[in-house]
Amino acid sequence: MEAKWVLEAKRADFYGLAKKFGIDPVTVRLMVNRGINTEEKMEKYLHAGRADEYSPYEMRGAEEAAERLLAAIRRGERILIATDFDVDGIFSGEILLTAIREVGGEAVVRAPHRTREGYGVNVAMVERACSEGISTMITCDNGIAAFDAVERAERLGMQVIVTDHHACPYRETAEGREVLLPQADVIVNPHQPGETYPFHGLCGAGVAYKVAEILYEKCGLSRACSDRLLEYVAVATVADVMDLTDENRIFVREGLRRLQHTENPGLQALIRVCGLEGKQLTAYHIGFILGPCFNSAGRLDTAEKAFALLAAGEEEAGPLAESLREMNESRKQLTAQGVEEACAWVEERKKLEDILVIPLPDCHESIAGIVAGRVRERYHHPTIVLTRDEHGWKGSGRSIEAWDMFRGLSACRDLLTRFGGHPMAAGLSLEEENIDVLRQRVNENTGLTEKDFVPIIRIDVAMPLEYISEKLIQEFSLLEPFGKGNPKPLFAENWFAIRSARILGKNRNVLKMCVENRAGTRMDAVYFGDIPSFEERVRERFGETELQKLYRGEPNAVCLSLAYYPEVDEYMGRKSLQIVVSQMR
Repeated sequence: MEAKWVLEAKRADFYGLAKKFGIDPVTVRLMVNRGINTEEKMEKYLHAGRADEYSPYEMRGAEEAAERLLAAIRRGERILIATDFDVDGIFSGEILLTAIREVGGEAVVRAPHRTREGYGVNVAMVERACSEGISTMITCDNGIAAFDAVERAERLGMQVIVTDHHACPYRETAEGREVLLPQADVIVNPHQPGETYPFHGLCGAGVAYKVAEILYEKCGLSRACSDRLLEYVAVATVADVMDLTDENRIFVREGLRRLQHTENPGLQALIRVCGLEGKQLTAYHIGFILGPCFNSAGRLDTAEKAFALLAAGEEEAGPLAESLREMNESRKQLTAQGVEEACAWVEERKKLEDILVIPLPDCHESIAGIVAGRVRERYHHPTIVLTRDEHGWKGSGRSIEAWDMFRGLSACRDLLTRFGGHPMAAGLSLEEENIDVLRQRVNENTGLTEKDFVPIIRIDVAMPLEYISEKLIQEFSLLEPFGKGNPKPLFAENWFAIRSARILGKNRNVLKMCVENRAGTRMDAVYFGDIPSFEERVRERFGETELQKLYRGEPNAVCLSLAYYPEVDEYMGRKSLQIVVSQMR
């Protein structure tokens, strides 16, 4: 589907605000485009720091959770931290484990085996803990929908503390929506009814961090102890694709600064084996390099390797980090195969349904969500990928902004044996005979129209090349970290002549061009994308002869519109301006 380019047209006194804050009007426009549209909001956005974090005592249940943990520690109890196997689960578990140990407690952190046990805490984990004499359990990044496990723990006389950040389950009744909560002793979740915490967008690690802050404070330890955990919060926040707004933005900015000089041997080793040593770490490096390595442990094996890396000394850290990196490479290969099979299934259908429910029986269930995300990107339709194991079928879904997947699947709860998630993603289990019924039900009355399936490319500013400067690019760093909820700025210009082009990289996946706009300004442009598709479109529009002239650097008829982000390219001690192209037409 050809994307639609839309130029943001929000209004404000760009020049007046630029003068007030001592920045470029373009930077002001970028903030306004992100909803930062008052002087107060701009001041906080540009200069927010640790002092702007919210008190953990404002979060419902957080203080009681810390007090119950502290009481258990003082009684000499061993505590079970029941977490999940993804990055958020790993780091939220590590946060609680570190905090409990540093205040003098004893704890064990466990995550379920993805293929054998599925998502979150389960009855078997509870019964094992009870048999080991553990009488207090705290969950993190899960538990809000663990009704059976929590009920079993309560019946066995265990104290249960749930910390989670996922949407609370509910059911529709004649009186309206009824929220369903597990019968835990304490629930800490920004989404629970009656919550007064100012920011509801924390990941599981962010919620765990709030409890840890109070725990440290009640034990008379300095804030420096909890501050050391911020690099864990940053990794989890970015890897779990949370909005990088408000408090999350503060956590990630501070966490990245600390990660750059981390004292954790495991993280040091992973940064090294991933080729990032000495580089300025950004949210991109977490989201696309470091985070996936941790995710691969829980996806393809168990999260134990990830926890082992975080606990490793210098000697063990290197081999463990290399093992996670290799596991992630294997995960990439499996993902590519799964995406190919899923797209083949879609292409074989006579009609592209509103909601794609794709059965891939032989796909590794751990990558179903990644495959669903890639298919969603290709077709811009909500996508659910189902895989088969000895217990039945499991699936993961990824949605588009126009369709609330959590709500859509909630209406089909009677078909599902397990279910959880949020508007943009969900996980589920069901019996084979319900697959076709689920596909039919989710596609009934979706409310989606053709325009909802057209991807929108939002251009921040139509900015000509001659406006770009090293100073302006440096100023854009004030807006970082970039990610979901705070996207990297996107600029565009409607007409470029392509003076020359060449393909680089061992996989021939980099297109380096020299482009020139109507004003005669030339600049290097780099495109990391589908180069065969680019060549095919140039041939269709301009012909093979013009494409070959392009590669030979000869005068040619090829002209393009480009959406881009400017950067400073440093090579052999020399700096030059270039644009990184994200979209062409």
